[in-house]
Amino acid sequence: MGQIAFDGMRKHLLADFTRLYMLDLHGNVRQNPKLSGTTHNVFGIRVGVGVTVAVRKGAQRPASMSHYRVPEDWRKEQKLAFLQERASAGAVDWHGLFLSETDGWMVIKSAWDVAFLPMATRQARRRRGSFSGVIFGDFSRGLETARDEWLYDFDPGALTRKVKALVENYNADLDRWRRAGKPNDLDNFVTYDDTKIKWCSRLKEALRQETYAEFSASRIRACLYRPYERRFAYFDSVLNHRTGVFARAMPTVGAENENRIIGVTSPGSEKPFMALVARSIMDLHLVGSGASAQCFPFYLYDEDGTNCRENLTDWALEHFREHYGDEKITKWNIFYYVYAVLHHPEYRMKYAQNLKRELPRIPLAKDFWGFSKAGKELARLHIDYEKLEPYPLRFIETCSGVLGTGGVRSDVGPSGARPRAKYGSPQAERRSALRTPLSYRVEDKMRLAKDRRSLKVNDSLTLGGIPPEAFEYRLGNRSALEWVIDQYRVTEDKHSGIRSDPNRADDPEYIVRLVGQVIYVSLETVQIVNSLPAL
Repeated sequence: MGQIAFDGMRKHLLADFTRLYMLDLHGNVRQNPKLSGTTHNVFGIRVGVGVTVAVRKGAQRPASMSHYRVPEDWRKEQKLAFLQERASAGAVDWHGLFLSETDGWMVIKSAWDVAFLPMATRQARRRRGSFSGVIFGDFSRGLETARDEWLYDFDPGALTRKVKALVENYNADLDRWRRAGKPNDLDNFVTYDDTKIKWCSRLKEALRQETYAEFSASRIRACLYRPYERRFAYFDSVLNHRTGVFARAMPTVGAENENRIIGVTSPGSEKPFMALVARSIMDLHLVGSGASAQCFPFYLYDEDGTNCRENLTDWALEHFREHYGDEKITKWNIFYYVYAVLHHPEYRMKYAQNLKRELPRIPLAKDFWGFSKAGKELARLHIDYEKLEPYPLRFIETCSGVLGTGGVRSDVGPSGARPRAKYGSPQAERRSALRTPLSYRVEDKMRLAKDRRSLKVNDSLTLGGIPPEAFEYRLGNRSALEWVIDQYRVTEDKHSGIRSDPNRADDPEYIVRLVGQVIYVSLETVQIVNSLPAL
């Protein structure tokens, strides 16, 4: 039950029946990795299971619907016992349902619809300047380049070379089109060669408008490409397909020093809901393909970076102050309050179906300051993760001798203390000439052991002592650590031939250090989230 593929189905059922009873037995393993099909699903399958009882009784109108959801973490034995105990529809404590605004889905009539505050709405965004009833005035999806392999890179130097080549190839086609008399059929005119250029509707529109592209080093900007994966992006109105709110939220490098942006999973995604804050541009597919991100900045600017103004509305400030009777509440306090609420386990579980179909709505919890302070600490961890002290992992070095003998050396102090060599300081120790030199480079990709307690960086280095709790901090369908393992790999785009290498020449230890930092962030995040006040 509840899959997007079935939107509208309940509406049509109501046209044929006078009464509907819908029982949600959960068990969707893809949406909740903590579940197992064999232990939590009544049929032992991977998708969720539901029971619908449809009753037709004369011409009674209006038709009505009722819904009941068993706890998601129930094992199949508990679910089967529930069904056996409540053998008829009359034995279930049903909740009333109603049609959503789009007439596509039935949602539980609850505080979500009555008392929760919309984070933002498209209607309020269109009004421009009249933002009553919402927390954020403006928002948009993340940066959409339509040519990531050309406009993203770990290395700003490599990005510069790619963009300059792309600019030359695009401008050459523009010149050729003008010389040819500007034929209308662009689709059959432009050069289709992924090793030279990649087209989209926006780039063809720019060509038709005779807008030349140009390279500017100031347009190379930091971007959160995936969770805890920072890349450089070429931020440009011609070469990007859609820049969204970031043309106003991050128009200059200076904005990165003061602005903060909350990114959440867009409605319509099949991936579990997540939230992540950043001080930079965010990519459209922040949590991978098949899901887009909606981004809510604190500040907005003019395109030249001037006229800084708050995007968190005056209405929201007045509403929070009046509700809590506290004039000390600021817009930043509300920003962090929202960020903490979006992480609350009960909020995500209870309103999972609502979050799939509309932008988040925020409850007014009893303990405002408890949430606000927790949200501020979460934001500090999630934004400044590269500045944090890494979790102390064991460095396991694979050694090899000239005669083919091998061995393993583990550098770890008492109680898991950090190794003597601080992430490979060359002066930390002298190595035997018979041993393979320790390397921090990811040659292909890192590999997690089956027990997930160690991570092979390369043939000479394995990181041991990964705590199981590190995998509990999840963003979408992966943990934060798994995002780092998956994304920090050497790849080559099969169409363009463009190679992506996450290793940093200026900081060879960066990836290994990042693994430890993200583990630390994960453990701290889980602890804070589990300690959040009740909703």
